Amino acid sequence: MSNNNISNGIDPQNNNNRPMPKHTSLGTSKVVLISALVFFFITLAAVFPMMLSGADKTVIIRIPQNATMTDIKDTLKKYTGDSYTSRILRLMKIRNVDMTRRHGQFEIKKGDSPFTAMRKLTSGGQHPVSITINGFRDSNQMAERIARKLELTPQELIEAMNDSATLAPYNLEPGQALALFLNDTYSVYWTATPKELIEKIGNNYTSVWNTFRRKLASDLNLTPLQVTILASIVDEETNKRSEKGTIARLYLNRLARGMKLQSDPTVRFALQDFTIKRVLEKHLEVNSPFNTYKNFGLPPAPIRTTSVETIDAILKSEPNDYLYMCAREDFSGFHNFASTYEEHLKNAKKYHQTLNEKDILQ
Repeated sequence: MSNNNISNGIDPQNNNNRPMPKHTSLGTSKVVLISALVFFFITLAAVFPMMLSGADKTVIIRIPQNATMTDIKDTLKKYTGDSYTSRILRLMKIRNVDMTRRHGQFEIKKGDSPFTAMRKLTSGGQHPVSITINGFRDSNQMAERIARKLELTPQELIEAMNDSATLAPYNLEPGQALALFLNDTYSVYWTATPKELIEKIGNNYTSVWNTFRRKLASDLNLTPLQVTILASIVDEETNKRSEKGTIARLYLNRLARGMKLQSDPTVRFALQDFTIKRVLEKHLEVNSPFNTYKNFGLPPAPIRTTSVETIDAILKSEPNDYLYMCAREDFSGFHNFASTYEEHLKNAKKYHQTLNEKDILQ
């Protein structure tokens, strides 16, 4: 036996040469496993509630450029409360996220867990903003309304609307940007720059003015811009769909005969006074390219934003021989049309008589 032990390289007198008992290795594994399980359950106990509790309401969170964690924390507290915010921030810390480059508008929906909210804020896509254009008469007013919903300023948008290079792709010049903003609802990001916004609006304008509509405009000897200008006047003259094409043809008849349009809405626009109900002789003296009582042809730009519906009403309108119109004396919003000046004078007399009876001076 002793010879065999020596020949096997084992010194029976040396305890260090004895094999490690198997139960010692198994004990270490158990300690590691138990420690891992304890850590897992502790972590689960801390994180699990944050994955279950939901937001009380749907909120929009805006993170401006260069926002600090303090800014983000204050915004979250304002809209989601202290408890919900603290859970989101704890999860951000666990993930060690860098918020210095996050910038945009994000939606936390009612019922979203803090974990879901954290993911939206740290790596989710932006929630778009809806901007509705509807009958704006003034570029400055429109820019101000739009700026309320976006990160840009009214002045930044006005500058872009008057930039020749920005308008060139649409064959428009500074001062004609209202033509681009067709009445519609547009979906953009809160972080959109003025140029990106105009490109979005411009894509719709280009889509509307496709080959088919351009051909119809050409058949009327008009450019897309001229149709849009005419449509803006028609929209100011009436909100009755059935009359839009008729009024447009009346003005086209006047243009064809070399007559002045003599449109009251253009005078109000020239004066920038849309409270005027009755256009008087004194109003007609305003010196402006938009005063169609003094100038021949169409104004140089739209007098308001218009719609595809009105554009199509013009392009698909039936010819008529009308040259004059006057609001009906019943104040229904409809008009009396006339082909001769004599007939027009009779219609105008009835209307002005009613105005005088009701003491409507302006």
